[in-house]
Amino acid sequence: MSRRNTGVTPQVVNAHACPVREVLDRVSGKWSVQILVAAAQGPIRFTELERGIEGISRRMLTLTLRNLERDGLVTRTVHPTVPPKVEYALTPVAHELYDTLQRLTDWAERNRVYIAESRAAYDTEHRPDLVDAQPARPAGQPTT
Repeated sequence: MSRRNTGVTPQVVNAHACPVREVLDRVSGKWSVQILVAAAQGPIRFTELERGIEGISRRMLTLTLRNLERDGLVTRTVHPTVPPKVEYALTPVAHELYDTLQRLTDWAERNRVYIAESRAAYDTEHRPDLVDAQPARPAGQPTT
């Protein structure tokens, strides 16, 4: 199969695709989504995020917030109090992203039963050994 010469080298294509992939990876990450959702209602403090996001470590929260701030999705405001009060808020771009995440969440909610039914039908047709709840065969044993 021959390739048509489009005048675009693979390096150029990858250079253009990489930033989009990086953005999608960042905004679709497990912790990023939860932080964006938590901060959508208004400024939120670090400790509130830490308590409200189950399973996130302090270090991961710090790194994720730093990356979201670097990407222009959250702002970090330090209030001159003792001890300093630090709040994080979504930028207008992040609010737009939140709206998109909300639509995606709504879609998932509307279609979760359909997807579960589709998975069950597929598994019944293509993977009957899982449906029958038979124990898994040890590795290397042929199927009967």
